[in-house]
Amino acid sequence: MRIYLVVVDESPESRLAQRYAGRRASQTHGNVHILVVSQPPDFVAWGGVQETIEAEAKIQAEATATAAAEALHYDFGISPQITVRQGDVAEIVKAIINEQSDIAVLVLGAAAAGPPGPLVAHFTGNDAGAMAIPVMIVPGSLSDEDVDRLG
Repeated sequence: MRIYLVVVDESPESRLAQRYAGRRASQTHGNVHILVVSQPPDFVAWGGVQETIEAEAKIQAEATATAAAEALHYDFGISPQITVRQGDVAEIVKAIINEQSDIAVLVLGAAAAGPPGPLVAHFTGNDAGAMAIPVMIVPGSLSDEDVDRLG
């Protein structure tokens, strides 16, 4: 089964990438793997405060993943796999691709204007030729209708 790995956050371009991955998965009888990564909080000297900050970040990441999964299920009838982790997003993406041989494509969304975003820049820069799978970049300037037509 062809699995589309999509990194989800609160950005509009991420939502478009998620929609594209869902559309492609529904057309190819595949599935989507949602990845939500939270950044480790800055160190706080008081342990209890640090734990609270980390717990809140995890709750927010899980809520983002759940909302994305619900949208994919509603729009395309897909029950995606969900991974929520904390750390460096590019390293986590590489690790998941290496861990799961059924992931066929990494789907990223590029910002509609200005720099494309750190993940797009990373995976189209120095690591582009070393990727084990193709990287699809969904332009942030597309409408939902455009994404559906292309997907």
